[in-house]
Amino acid sequence: MRLFWRVFWLNTLVGAVATVLLMVGPWTVSVPIRLTEALILATGLAAMLAANAVLLWWGLAPLGRLAPLMATVDLLRPGQRLPVTGSGEIAALIDTFNQMLRRLETERGTSTARALSAQEDERRRVARELHDEIGQSLTALLLDLKRVTDQAPPQVRDDLRNAQEMTRESLDEVRRIARRLRPDVLEDLGLASALAALAAQFDTHTTLRVRRQVQRGLPPLDPQVELVLYRVAQEALTNAARHSGAASVVLDLRADGDGGVLLRVEDDGGGLGGAPEGAGIRGMRERALLAGGTLDLRTRPRGGTRLDLRVPTAQAEAPAGAERTAGADRTAGERP
Repeated sequence: MRLFWRVFWLNTLVGAVATVLLMVGPWTVSVPIRLTEALILATGLAAMLAANAVLLWWGLAPLGRLAPLMATVDLLRPGQRLPVTGSGEIAALIDTFNQMLRRLETERGTSTARALSAQEDERRRVARELHDEIGQSLTALLLDLKRVTDQAPPQVRDDLRNAQEMTRESLDEVRRIARRLRPDVLEDLGLASALAALAAQFDTHTTLRVRRQVQRGLPPLDPQVELVLYRVAQEALTNAARHSGAASVVLDLRADGDGGVLLRVEDDGGGLGGAPEGAGIRGMRERALLAGGTLDLRTRPRGGTRLDLRVPTAQAEAPAGAERTAGADRTAGERP
């Protein structure tokens, strides 16, 4: 039944009942109206309005549940659905809204997969140019400075050695940026070794102390899933080093009880503090969806932040549209 006719017949029912009661009841209205008659009419009007409100609330209640979900739905937290209740247009509206959510989540997953794949391709291209062009140019410059320093008069050798040292530091920085952009160790040695290298890098270049725990014998993971785990761990460690004020962090990778893999990054910093999620956290959520996983981020009761990323094993399919990252099949339980 159309919503218009439902509301119409509900009001007609209330009005018809009130009319019948006035026709068959012993009530009359005097002119001028008496106080008791006015009270009876007011009571009848209140009862009619109350009955009308109850019937309309019963008929339109599903719409009241639909509005809050529409206002708070987040495509980065998939699976939010509203039970299909009611009948007619209201049930059709709720079912259409659920279908729209499902379609938007699928399209969001597909577009995210393409965007992240393009991002990884661009990272590899930039890393290759840094290594092949800028890295080689700095290496050649370093060799020329060494040759000039050996032949230079003593009064300028100190300046040339300082230039050599600055060039060497710049070369190291370029290589470090290239490694962050393109984790060759992930493709060559596997996830466990890549996480070990990532932890060592933060230990060396930041004040953050990283304690790494990687369980042996992890189930085989798809290369795309391995890349997601590595990038989320990299972003989580970066956030801990830059924003949390933490002194130490635990990087834990283990098999999950549900047949998947759990990545946990837990620090002793100041926590989230009620701050809204920034681009980095939303990027991690998008990567989690790309791997078919779930990401949970919360502040611990005694301070600090804990990030849990659960992803399925190689037996589960990645979301539609996810492109594979080049690399041979590996097991994540390799020794670092």
